[in-house]
Amino acid sequence: MKENFSNSSEEEILNFHKDISSKIREIREKKGISQLDLALDIGIKSVAFYSNCENNRYGKHFNLEHLYKICKSLKIQVKDLF
Repeated sequence: MKENFSNSSEEEILNFHKDISSKIREIREKKGISQLDLALDIGIKSVAFYSNCENNRYGKHFNLEHLYKICKSLKIQVKDLF
């Protein structure tokens, strides 16, 4: 019998990624920063990849390094994403 060691469902994790991405988009747009400018500032050379992460397309999402760099670029704290 296979045991389930996870305390979170895949749907919960997906919603977590979506919530953070939505908050990033909201803050980015409020500050008048384009996806391209933010992507380049955090070292992502593909605006398509950045867009896929921000919109959670194709299973893409930001990793911890991305979140750290995004927060520095937007001049916010990580806690502001929650």
